[in-house]
Amino acid sequence: MLVVAPATILLKFLPAFVIVLVFGGSESPIKIWITVAIAVLAVVAGMVRWQTTRYRITPDRVELHSGLVNRQRRSVPRDRIRTVDLTSTFLHQMFGLSVVKVGAGQSSTAGKDGQGLDLDAVSGDEAERLRRELLTVPAPASGALPPDTQDPDTLGSDTSVPATVAPQGDTAAEPLELDRLSWASLRYAPLTVSSLAAIGALGAAGWNLANEARIDPRTLPGVSTATDELSSAPLWVAILVGVGLLLVVLVAGALVLFTERWWNFRLTREPDGTLRVRRGLLTQRSLSVSERRLRGVAVTEPLLVRLVGRGAQAGALSVGLGGSDGKDGGGGALQPPVPAAQAHQVATVAMRSPEPVTDVPLRSHPAAARTRRLTRAIVPALVLVAVAWVLSRVWELAWLGPVSLVLLPLALLLGLDRYRSLGHRLDGRFLVSRQGSLVRGTVALQRDGVIGWRIRQSWFQRRAGVVTLDAITGAGSGAYGILDVDPATAVDLARSTTPAALAAFTPGDPHPERR
Repeated sequence: MLVVAPATILLKFLPAFVIVLVFGGSESPIKIWITVAIAVLAVVAGMVRWQTTRYRITPDRVELHSGLVNRQRRSVPRDRIRTVDLTSTFLHQMFGLSVVKVGAGQSSTAGKDGQGLDLDAVSGDEAERLRRELLTVPAPASGALPPDTQDPDTLGSDTSVPATVAPQGDTAAEPLELDRLSWASLRYAPLTVSSLAAIGALGAAGWNLANEARIDPRTLPGVSTATDELSSAPLWVAILVGVGLLLVVLVAGALVLFTERWWNFRLTREPDGTLRVRRGLLTQRSLSVSERRLRGVAVTEPLLVRLVGRGAQAGALSVGLGGSDGKDGGGGALQPPVPAAQAHQVATVAMRSPEPVTDVPLRSHPAAARTRRLTRAIVPALVLVAVAWVLSRVWELAWLGPVSLVLLPLALLLGLDRYRSLGHRLDGRFLVSRQGSLVRGTVALQRDGVIGWRIRQSWFQRRAGVVTLDAITGAGSGAYGILDVDPATAVDLARSTTPAALAAFTPGDPHPERR
């Protein structure tokens, strides 16, 4: 760690160091001295951090003490631990180290920013031992309430997994593999917005670095010749070549990012009752989610992935994975983008359900919901078309107005697809809802994982006679909406899902003053 910590700090300053040392020259000796001083301070900071950091695990808590000038004492109750994430960067791998990230959930008041604490860095064997130990909640003391009863954001549990004691099973048993990487999934890499956005961010950072170094890419050997040839070619040829080069860079970059992110991916069910996702090339990650904290699953289908590759991605909705819906490698992702049937199958297996969980027929929403979807898609398109016709007259671009008319059928198709995606279903175990078109998401929440309800109605919804029903849970983003249902359906759905929670608000209540 005496090497890893300073090296990690220095890597963040590497671009600045290169610019100063290579292009600073003898005219700016002060810049070189500043660079050396930063390097020395990074080494000293790493030594101080190693010398002053200690952690301790008791039957009740995980404690982390760190800092010399600004001392910190952080502590997380073990019954509030939701996830354990093992992360090993390339530098950590060189020394056989790993970072143990203990997730304590959104509502926890312990740990840094209320989210737990990081043990950086421990040996690989010790990290694996800590992962198993920390996800096993000790039995409550005599007369004490179970941890899940004390913690309001973890009410509800999978009926097949005890809520107070993690399933142990046979500790000598082998993990059960649920999914592994198929290189056929590479075809989805260029179709995800997050990958393309990451490549764009890297490109922008590289361009800024070149500007800081006073390098003009157009003057590089070979590039200048190609630029001169394109400048003499017709405009449409230059545009096509530019677009083609951009697509090549984006696709190649997306493939590289996908490979780094999902290399050696495996999803397993561990004997200690956890779902474990392992992946990564340069940075290896291992996320373990206790099944007793699992409140549901989500299957997301971005538009391009859904239309071109008929793909989807499953994610876990677990207490402690705030805002994670399984989107493209996010915190709760259980797998990379895969064929839709495989994603739905993984969601079903993850919830230990004998029947499909997310790939099920849904109840359609009223006609008013279709009208709202069409209105919200077509009206903005009409505004854009009107603006395009005005600009075509102002800028004397006769083709702009007619070309903009293509937005109208696209908006119509988008509105119809958004309505077709709407739906909900309530069965004996799950509340399922679906919405979205650009990113269609199907969420299946366990009925006993719903801890509250919220009914919202905008001014336009009041005129249409529909409402939005939000199911409140302690997992994922915290609330999952069922859009544009009629009020009676919303009330019946809430009452049927959690009858005990709404008993005080139903007719015949012996305490009417509570209504």
